Amino acid sequence: MSAIPLLSCRGLEAGYGASQVLFGLDFEIRPGEVMALLGRNGMGKSTTIRTIVGGLRPQRGEILFDGRPIQAARADHIARLGVAIVPEGRQCFPNLTVREHLVAFADRRNGVAEPWTLERLYGLFPRLAERADHMGNQLSGGEQQMLAIARALSTNPRLLILDEATEGLAPVIRDEIWRCLALLKAQGQTTLVVDKYVEKLLPLADRNLILERGRIAWQGSSAELDAQREVWHRYLGV
Repeated sequence: MSAIPLLSCRGLEAGYGASQVLFGLDFEIRPGEVMALLGRNGMGKSTTIRTIVGGLRPQRGEILFDGRPIQAARADHIARLGVAIVPEGRQCFPNLTVREHLVAFADRRNGVAEPWTLERLYGLFPRLAERADHMGNQLSGGEQQMLAIARALSTNPRLLILDEATEGLAPVIRDEIWRCLALLKAQGQTTLVVDKYVEKLLPLADRNLILERGRIAWQGSSAELDAQREVWHRYLGV
């Protein structure tokens, strides 16, 4: 794993109008690393992601992607650099088929020898192959989440971001998503993931960052977090 960060946030502050949400966040993600972003609802996780992907302009601070500042860049430019998001709520297009979702966004932004092709994505999620000609609004919630992940992977991103990766999904579908994330980790996919199931994240995440009221309350390895269950109770309500 490279010691040079793929993503760096330095002194990051952001909010909405006069309401400040993030206060001086400092963290980084190295190539091939999986980072879990944790915290109770309303602590700034989604705002952090929106700021990284260009959906919200930071008030102060710096965001570097592969050493280049992106805090003033448009969302489409950040996406072309190789940042892909699986958004909260999935946001599948109701008037596109499964296949059209995966073909329309296809790109090769990470330069790997074995990119994610349509065939490989169908192999990852066989249910999508079965539903290839169905519209986005004809899918179940679990199928939409599979499609949202596959759509992001079709760009062959350098950094994959998942906001509330398994929220609202049935247990069997959650297990399918965890299986997918474990496979991506084994393949070296750099990932930032938000989810509430800490015990499921521990085997996946190399490092964990906990937000409390827009500030970093704790960060460390999964082994450290596993050993400090009082941190779970204090900041995650687990």
